[in-house]
Amino acid sequence: MAKGYWASVYPAASDPEGLAAYSRLAGPAVRAAGGRTLSRDGRVVAHEAGTTQRVVLIEFDSFEQAVAAYESEAYQEALVALPDGFERDFRIVEGVD
Repeated sequence: MAKGYWASVYPAASDPEGLAAYSRLAGPAVRAAGGRTLSRDGRVVAHEAGTTQRVVLIEFDSFEQAVAAYESEAYQEALVALPDGFERDFRIVEGVD
């Protein structure tokens, strides 16, 4: 079974306190759903249209698990904590089997 991944890029993180509030809720919600953080705030080398802002990569045992984690009540509560106007590029992608 192919793994599932959350890939998030934060082109504008102008409210670090708001992001911290989200992270305090999102981290436990992701772990409870079986997610494993592979990368967060590490170094980035961007090419083509890429950006060097914050990147987060989370792995799940399956694509379906990744989708269910996003739709979970706990993660939806975390999303409410994101500050108004907060910008991120968030995707759920299926890995290769």
